[in-house]
Amino acid sequence: MAIQPVLVLGAGSWGTALALVLARNQHPVYLWDIDADLINTLTREKCNTRYIPGIAFPENLNPVSAIDMIPADTNMVVNAVPCHGLRSSLQLLKKFSGVHVCIACKGFEPGTQKLNSQVVAEELPDSSVAILSGPSFAKEVAAGLPTAVTIAADDMALAKVFADLFHSDVFRIYTHDDLVGVQVGGAVKNVMAIAAGIADGLGFGANTRSALVTRGLAEIMRLGLAMGARQETFMGLAGLGDLVLTCTDNQSRNRSLGLLLAEGLSIQAASDKIGQAIEGLKTAVEVGELAKKYNIEMPITEQVNNVLLSKCTPREAVQNLLVREQTSEIV
Repeated sequence: MAIQPVLVLGAGSWGTALALVLARNQHPVYLWDIDADLINTLTREKCNTRYIPGIAFPENLNPVSAIDMIPADTNMVVNAVPCHGLRSSLQLLKKFSGVHVCIACKGFEPGTQKLNSQVVAEELPDSSVAILSGPSFAKEVAAGLPTAVTIAADDMALAKVFADLFHSDVFRIYTHDDLVGVQVGGAVKNVMAIAAGIADGLGFGANTRSALVTRGLAEIMRLGLAMGARQETFMGLAGLGDLVLTCTDNQSRNRSLGLLLAEGLSIQAASDKIGQAIEGLKTAVEVGELAKKYNIEMPITEQVNNVLLSKCTPREAVQNLLVREQTSEIV
């Protein structure tokens, strides 16, 4: 593994966790964030006490407040900025030529429903793009607990380059070439996690959760196939693996949102209590638009949007799913 500088954009919990993985692999890492106060705190405390307290930064992990502070020969970039800020963050890289970008956020561009890889292609046409996805909570990754994820790219050689950067004894990388499927799986599972949180918060039990996960996977596959993905992708880490993780563990912000909505909290109050970006909030709207565009049924997504838009209560949303017309599972 060749040692080389890496720029990580986004110093939230996920960006910090990935920066720690890279730094532990001995790469010089530069961690940037638009929040200058956060960067100043990281520099002073050598730890991200806001998002991942108790994990000290290695000496080769350097918080930076300006892109000009990184070495000029840096061409490996990991972008963990939330999807709504992806396009603007990519504009910071236009001074560089031919950078390789690995996107670590999960969702679609708000308003356009574009895949993150499409946004990179538009903003940085001379750059190559990979996607990192799969079942992974930031705090467990930062703590060094065993984790397996997927890195996808149209060019498998590029996927292998990023896999080599990240791979370690506790952070296992599987490469993939279904760029669309890996992105769809990573995005839509957040919507399903909101639904699972609502159902669990209302006390509907394990049977209901299992049904939601299973039918949620069917919705993910339906959309993914319509967008050009391969079915087998959704049986892997970026599909079923990420879906099960996000729907069943309370470390998931999206599941936590559903739990809080079931308690009767408003979206704003629930978001404030969680205190970090909840990708599923914006993703649900975009997935709903994609379902219309491709003329496919996504009833769980529809009911999540009904709750988020205050068209019905969480309990009414679950009831709406239960009274749907009987159908075949193979449809």
